[in-house]
Amino acid sequence: MRRLLVALCLLTATLWAAPAFAQARNQLGPLCTTDTTPPDQMIDACNKIVALKVFRGEQLATIYFWRAVGWNKKGDYSKVIADTTEAIRLQPSQAVYNLRGSAYYDKGDYDIAIADFDDALMLGPPDGTIFHNRGNAWRGKGDYAKAIADYDATIKLQPKSTFSFQNRGIAKEALGDLDGALADINQAIRLDPTLPQPLINRTAIWRVRGDLDRAIADGSEAIRLAKEKPPVNIMTPPNSVLISGYVHRALAYEAKGDYAHARDDYKATLAIVASDAGSKANQATAKVRLSLVTDALTPIPRDAPSPVTHPAPQQSGAAPAPSPAPATPGKRLALVIGNGAYAHVKALPNPANDARAVARSLRDIGFTVSEGIDLDRAAMQKVTRDFLREAARAQVALVYYAGHGVQVDGRNYLIPVDVELKPGAGMTEAMIDMDTIMAGLDDQVRTNILIFDACRNNPMAQQVAAAGTNRGIEGASGLAAPTSLGAGATLGAGTLIAFATAPGQVALDGDGANSPFSAALSRHLGTPGLEVQQMLTRVRAEVVSSTKNKQVPWSNSSLLGEVYLAKK
Repeated sequence: MRRLLVALCLLTATLWAAPAFAQARNQLGPLCTTDTTPPDQMIDACNKIVALKVFRGEQLATIYFWRAVGWNKKGDYSKVIADTTEAIRLQPSQAVYNLRGSAYYDKGDYDIAIADFDDALMLGPPDGTIFHNRGNAWRGKGDYAKAIADYDATIKLQPKSTFSFQNRGIAKEALGDLDGALADINQAIRLDPTLPQPLINRTAIWRVRGDLDRAIADGSEAIRLAKEKPPVNIMTPPNSVLISGYVHRALAYEAKGDYAHARDDYKATLAIVASDAGSKANQATAKVRLSLVTDALTPIPRDAPSPVTHPAPQQSGAAPAPSPAPATPGKRLALVIGNGAYAHVKALPNPANDARAVARSLRDIGFTVSEGIDLDRAAMQKVTRDFLREAARAQVALVYYAGHGVQVDGRNYLIPVDVELKPGAGMTEAMIDMDTIMAGLDDQVRTNILIFDACRNNPMAQQVAAAGTNRGIEGASGLAAPTSLGAGATLGAGTLIAFATAPGQVALDGDGANSPFSAALSRHLGTPGLEVQQMLTRVRAEVVSSTKNKQVPWSNSSLLGEVYLAKK
């Protein structure tokens, strides 16, 4: 980005030619149009120049560009987009399109970012910086082949582009080429040993290979470098490198079983101000995992009763929720829950049968399964937290839930069997937040598959509406498309999520022993040699046929390469 900024500096030479503006030239011009100016001073100087109402066209576009640079330094991407949009209206340029595309990228709007980078490349000669930034956006979308092609183009134009070697390595890792990934990231470290980012990305490779000591060592060195010399490139979101360093080292500590150091690193992650989508996703994960490792470190008093892992007394005949077996590296874990014996709303006949059928299919293909039937909130929360804790050392983590689910203010909640919604009550506190599960599993070194048959016809609609009356909340049919984790972060890399029906729609419980979706899922889940997305395509086709087009299953994937649940 620095080369583009220097090129645009040439445009500023004509801004201060008039003698009447000698004072502005001496005081405001350099402050506004120098990339090393602190952001608040830069923005203030640019504001004063705009207020003069003297400049027009290309000159005014230049001022808007530099003010956008100031906003970018502060991580205020909405204002970056507003100022660059005005600059483009006045005078389009490669630099302005590149800056706006980078802001859209940092907000997680990858398609818009790619469109801006395309426009930037059309306005001028091939530029390595823009190819690199577009590669990042392709990588954000999960299109790793296109990302690698753009990084190749950058490296051809700029053979010492450290970050393009690093990011090409990340893309190769996503495609399963660990040797190629390690070679690229090692080259990035050789080109600039003072950069923390390549070391952070190498921690992920060590964790995939089970070399946790090396992961921790690289994470520690990355944190030291990030503190010693914080990144000054305006295209690097504020604090993002330090946040990433802490969360990656924490995940390595946790996988090793060193919960005390993991806890400290998660706390450090949350103590830093985040501005971009990736940092907010890291903090969402840190928040959940901090709670999990804190529980693991808390001693249970000798005279304390054993934790409740079984349903409440009114749920007669319900099976207890056993704690998961200890996980080992490379292990495949599954959490399967079926809730149907609701105490305060109409019961569902099939979720228990659905859960047992899916659990049986998963065990048959080698998963270690934690199975819970008709769980109250305490039991459901415990078995979920136990599973999330053990998933830190798993290669594949799969969650399946059948039962009632509800959408409130665009967030999805799974319903324990003892839930009782009353007007004015703390409604969402009585349920299990789906976003919490997703954030707890968000880790690029593990494959996460989440399947929810939770869009059944909702008899709680009236209670949801009544409970929300005094809180300004809204309930809606079905489940919401989970496009975010917490505050604006996109679906984590390496994750697939599937619903029994499209977001906002209602699924059928079925007339037989199983719901149409779960019946099809349990039949196809163990098909040998069937990639998971192909398997879900077969499930979708069967459900559409059996329901006469009344129900169309939905899925969204950011999986890193092909995933096979049953051996070929």
